[in-house]
Amino acid sequence: MKAYKAFLVVIVILIIDQLTKFWVKTHMFLGEEISVTSWFSLHFTENPGMAFGMVLPGVWGKLFLSGFRLVAVGGGTYFIFYLIKQKAHWGFITASSMILAGAIGNMIDGSIYGVIFSDSYMGVARLFPQHGYSGYMQGLVVDMIYVKIFNFHWGGQQYEFFPFIFNIADSAITIGVFLILIFQKVFFKEEVKTETLTAATEENQNSANV
Repeated sequence: MKAYKAFLVVIVILIIDQLTKFWVKTHMFLGEEISVTSWFSLHFTENPGMAFGMVLPGVWGKLFLSGFRLVAVGGGTYFIFYLIKQKAHWGFITASSMILAGAIGNMIDGSIYGVIFSDSYMGVARLFPQHGYSGYMQGLVVDMIYVKIFNFHWGGQQYEFFPFIFNIADSAITIGVFLILIFQKVFFKEEVKTETLTAATEENQNSANV
């Protein structure tokens, strides 16, 4: 049952992530912004590298990053099945599944978006063009969520508290990591109990031998 639930978490996040990216890619041009509320907007941008704008230069850098994502997804999938087999806390499995779903979502962008989409510079992209904007494993990650929490002035300049633009996959990864950090005592309670019980048993056996 836990395997089914973990699979459902991954699938739901992936569907939402890819639907939002497909919509933005086929309805907005690069740099376009649609205000939803005073503090939330859809701002279409594409990330050529890792989180927070970090970039590995050149084609080989992009291929390395895409390959790394594939390895990370494979390792994450194995880890989820390991947790299920070990009967880990369901909350830990859920958080790990969210992180895995986010990694898969961004991996899809980097793997195939350059092949199945035209570029978005002069207008909205076309799906399945004759020639995509780049090759396989060289696509760009679509970002669109822009949260304007508050601005502040410092030293005569204006700054944004959180200037980053992200997507559903990034959100899933971030939330998953925070859940593990916040509830780690709950998630790993069974392991602590098991280790304590094992230590107590060994101590009793040693005392009996003495």
